[in-house]
Amino acid sequence: MSQDFQIVPLFATPIVIHDVPDSAALNADLRRVIQEREKSHPGKQASNEGGWQSTWDMDRWGGVPALKLLAIGRNTANRATTDRSGTAGAGPHPGHFAVTWRANMWANINRTGHGNLPHTHPGAFWSGVYYVDDGGIAEDPSLGGALEFMDPRGAGPTMYAPHLGFAMQGGLSGGVNEALLPKAGRLVMFPSWLLHQVRHYRGTAERISIAFNLSL
Repeated sequence: MSQDFQIVPLFATPIVIHDVPDSAALNADLRRVIQEREKSHPGKQASNEGGWQSTWDMDRWGGVPALKLLAIGRNTANRATTDRSGTAGAGPHPGHFAVTWRANMWANINRTGHGNLPHTHPGAFWSGVYYVDDGGIAEDPSLGGALEFMDPRGAGPTMYAPHLGFAMQGGLSGGVNEALLPKAGRLVMFPSWLLHQVRHYRGTAERISIAFNLSL
């Protein structure tokens, strides 16, 4: 790009994707405690359409594996967070900035036909989802079950000329939705105000995930 021409990407919305190293053992432990919990406790209804969702206190009943995952989430949040001066943090501005995050977390099991309606997570700064089992979606995206984010500006960017986009990174998603496929061992974090949903799962296995919120 020439020196007299630049595009400045203002008002970015961060989506953090972290593939947790050596996650197989952690996933096995998380699967065990989640399946045991489903057998002993009825699910609750929130944004989920079908499926089983636990109470929001998995940090209390999920044992060591749940606390390990939560620690990974908190550390990831600190890497992606800075103060308003932009001079502290472990992300783009390395330093010793860290937040003592309060948290709540819950488990989800989606089977055939299950999904989640569009929703946000009020009262938190970061929200995250971790995939214990992607239900085969990573190998076969036709099974559905993707995590879908909505442009926080709504349909505005596509109202006048829906066939046009902006010539910059992320410039083609204006006014539309962006979907991320689940992958076992993958952690996805996003601002809690960002509207999102889970597309209906069409596989025959179990799509197992853990969601959490981080607040001050």
